[in-house]
Amino acid sequence: MDELTSREKDILALEGHGFPGPGAKERAIRERLGLAPVRYYQLLNALLDDPRALAHAPVTVNRLRRVRESRRAER
Repeated sequence: MDELTSREKDILALEGHGFPGPGAKERAIRERLGLAPVRYYQLLNALLDDPRALAHAPVTVNRLRRVRESRRAER
């Protein structure tokens, strides 16, 4: 199994951080990763289905999967 890229690892690492207020996360996405927030969330969503991401950061991936499923159930 291939390893995650450094960008993929950085995305998962960013998700492990707390952010103090509105806009702080989006600002961090732009500054640290050089991505537009929309693209970041597209990549993150794809990572949640990647077994390599689960192996790399199981707590983060499982938490985000639960959030995603609860949001889907609300629809």
